[in-house]
Amino acid sequence: MSVLVFADSNDGKVVKSAFEAVTYGSKVASSTGGHCEVVTYGNVDNDQLTALGNYGATKVSVDRSVSDFDPNRLARLVGSQAEALGSDTIVIFSHDYTGKSVAPMAAAHLKAGLVAGAIDYPNTDGGFTVKKAVFSGEAFARFSITTGIEVISLLPNSISVEKGDGAAEVAEISPDLGDSRLRVKEVRTKGGDGILLTEAELVVSAGRGLKGPENWGMIEELAQELGAATACSRPVSDIGWRPHHEHVGQTGIAIRPNLYIAVGISGAIQHLAGVNGSKTIVVINTDPEAPFFKAADYGIVGDAFEVVPKLLSAVRNHKAALN
Repeated sequence: MSVLVFADSNDGKVVKSAFEAVTYGSKVASSTGGHCEVVTYGNVDNDQLTALGNYGATKVSVDRSVSDFDPNRLARLVGSQAEALGSDTIVIFSHDYTGKSVAPMAAAHLKAGLVAGAIDYPNTDGGFTVKKAVFSGEAFARFSITTGIEVISLLPNSISVEKGDGAAEVAEISPDLGDSRLRVKEVRTKGGDGILLTEAELVVSAGRGLKGPENWGMIEELAQELGAATACSRPVSDIGWRPHHEHVGQTGIAIRPNLYIAVGISGAIQHLAGVNGSKTIVVINTDPEAPFFKAADYGIVGDAFEVVPKLLSAVRNHKAALN
């Protein structure tokens, strides 16, 4: 059984979530006796594409004619490569911004079943079933795909990335993808050295407990010392204290970092739904009855304006000791 992984690219680089998807794809290929290929797009350096072999890919096909994000053309690109591999193919995406847009279109093009947000490897004993979280992460369900081609999008940070030694063959392709329905006039990127929330392993988040946007400096300092991304609760973004792209929760961005530090956030169910997949949750709140403490691995009952500076000092002292 062949496996095809779509690897997203940004600014000429393969995005971090692609390494997890390729690792996942190579493991699935090994379990089904097949091989793992990758399809991507844009002006990505060949050395980066070859290096995907370290994660299990045997071949990487790249279409350099697609330079901007265009879900329709990318879906056709993935569809054409999947059809070339045959009717017994598994197609894998990352369940991120791009994957959420492209995977359903590719599945429709291929007339294939889709499981979006998988969190484990498929079970192929007597069929093809995939596990995913449901009810805002409060339960799990297993979905069966009965079509010849199966499409899966993998929820980020669901499996461990495994890097070995290998080199993938790189082939440039140019299938007929038709005309684009989109015209990109301008691309604006977030300024500064911020880490993308969707790729962050460490996240420092804060809520209304900080009392105002003028107090966010200590959150940004802590995030910088930890090498973490910054985030916020919905009320904070709604009232304009922080930008909307930092809002995590059910109606914002769903994240699964290795460490999530929540400062001054009560932990309403809507917020928990977007972060409860985090490997470790640390909560800092003055209210010992805050709902977030029930989901926390570690909790500190205290004033953020006293706790965070001490935490920041401890991190700096630890880093100094290591040097």
